[in-house]
Amino acid sequence: MTKVKTGLAGVLLAAALSSGIATPVKAQAAYDGLWSVLIITEQGTCDRGYRYAIRIKGGKVTHADPANSSFRINGRVSGNGATRVSVARGDQSANGSGRINRNVGAGRWKSSKGECSGIWQAERRGS
Repeated sequence: MTKVKTGLAGVLLAAALSSGIATPVKAQAAYDGLWSVLIITEQGTCDRGYRYAIRIKGGKVTHADPANSSFRINGRVSGNGATRVSVARGDQSANGSGRINRNVGAGRWKSSKGECSGIWQAERRGS
């Protein structure tokens, strides 16, 4: 496994959670908290799997510890749980989409150049 592959998978994870749909903050707050996200590569040469901690606050998805993160996450969760995220690390990036409910979620991701793709699974870990 190369560092490049590891970075891309991390990008992919974050890419899994977000949606730019405008929704009342109260509805989005239902998803607020710390989440653990598992990224699984189904196609391509990226590492097989990764697990990351993310934070959702007011519908915005970020890394749980952005000061110590090597990748950038830009995502949203709409009031109905639809998620859409973009993740980048260096010149690598990925996009993901799916849906979460109050405690779990799932979806698909794909690297921006199409070299890797797969699924993601999320689980709420706390507030």
